[in-house]
Amino acid sequence: MEINGRTKVYGIIGFPVEYSLSPLMHNSAFAACGENRVYIPFQTQDLTAAIQGMKGLNIQGASVTHPHKEQVMELLDDIDPVARKIGSVNTVVVRETDGRVLLYGTNTDWIGTNRALADTIELTGSRAVILGAGGAAKAIGFGLQEHGVAVTIQSRTESRGRRLAEQLGCPWISLFAEPQESADILINATSVGMKPNSEVSPVDPAQLPGYKVVMDIVYAPLKTRLLREAESAGCICINGLEMLLYQGVAQFELWTGREAPVEVMRTALHSAVDPS
Repeated sequence: MEINGRTKVYGIIGFPVEYSLSPLMHNSAFAACGENRVYIPFQTQDLTAAIQGMKGLNIQGASVTHPHKEQVMELLDDIDPVARKIGSVNTVVVRETDGRVLLYGTNTDWIGTNRALADTIELTGSRAVILGAGGAAKAIGFGLQEHGVAVTIQSRTESRGRRLAEQLGCPWISLFAEPQESADILINATSVGMKPNSEVSPVDPAQLPGYKVVMDIVYAPLKTRLLREAESAGCICINGLEMLLYQGVAQFELWTGREAPVEVMRTALHSAVDPS
């Protein structure tokens, strides 16, 4: 595409961001739709200056990633209720009101998980076990509850797990214990199974036949040991790229007001990831 004076600029704010797949995903989408927009990495540890720069340089929107998802909330003009409940923002939308540039924060991480799951299972009335008690587990848990899913947190560290379960108003069990109730969905929201420790799984494979759908937010490798064992157990498997894809789809639609080219974005992501 030709970059000119009318090009709208977007980007990802974080540290580090040099390995982010978001520029490839969003630029592929902009090009496919004939949009005069570009998405670039903004690697920074000075979040306050970065957010001020968005207004000063007429940046039209941004993704926010580690380690800034929580701190950025203090610097925005408004935040949507679900993102406030989750306690983190991964997407900034620029709005102009009465000649003023306002920055609106939202969270599409949970939307990414829900849309990926909704392709394979009816969410309302389902039961889900989430492995982990970090930021990803928190966003996924609140998001699933928004769609009527009964959630259980299962984590290694009791104090963090119980704290998140209390925030969600849901049960907690130890990662080393078997689930006390049957569930439809299992989601690994930890980094267990990520390269270079890709031969590790967060659960005993004997537990997997009890789930209909198993999702792993890890995408390096694309097919983790958890997903390989879940596939052998007859589960429907969802890899980590699907969450990344659909949170990006939601961002694209918020920024452009048009339907995202999902397959173009999916192809771009898969082209950059080693499937093994």
